[in-house]
Order: sequence, then structure tokens, then C-alpha cells
Amino acid sequence: MKITTFNPQIITKNAEPVVKLFEELGFEKTHTKKAIGELDVTGIRMKNADGFHLDISQVKTIPVDALTSIRMNVDNFDEAFELLTARGFKSFYGDKTADTPTSRSAVMIAPSGYTINLVEHIKK
Repeated sequence: MKITTFNPQIITKNAEPVVKLFEELGFEKTHTKKAIGELDVTGIRMKNADGFHLDISQVKTIPVDALTSIRMNVDNFDEAFELLTARGFKSFYGDKTADTPTSRSAVMIAPSGYTINLVEHIKK
């Protein structure tokens, strides 16, 4: 398994003020994807002039106002998912993943509580 992207991610109930803050810090939206998975996630990718990336995900059903996570794109979702679950991580989605025509993902929660959003982009 190869990690292809690794950057911070903010998961929040209200993305608008978070996006605005990072725009004021010099980030620009580069991509927005809506209606991801059963949780109806809106994903916003941002980048600054130095090439730093940040992902902001709006999810109405999280139990707190916001979570900080690590987004980790990989080239083999199943291998990475197996590695993390073997080390005690649990998927936020239970037995399911968030699948779209272009990606497969799962927010994985470590035994200590931090999260990794595991993503594989599907190339056609």
C-alpha cells in the first residue's frame, strides 16, 4: 500500500465559518463534492500558495461540533483498512464505507480516539 496524500482534515457540522477562516489565511477552494455516502457529507478541498492542503467535511450527524482528523489517501483501500482494523481502529460507518463513483472512504477511529479518514480514489 502506498500513501498518495496526507493532510489535515476538519470534520464539522457547519463548514462555512471554517472555510471563511482558511480563506482569510490564504487558502482557496480547489474542489467541492456533495452528497458523499449515507451521511450526506459535503467535502471541500483547499490549498494555499505554498501547496499545503486542507480538507473540510460538513456532516450534520457528528456527536460534537467539530473533529480534527488526518486525511490519508491510499492506492489500496482494502489493504490499508485491514492494517488499521488489525491495530484496533473502528470505522465510523460500522460495516460500511462511503462509496461514490470516484472514491471509497471510511473515517477510522483509533483506540486512543484520533481519526484517520482513509480514502482511495477510483481511477477509470
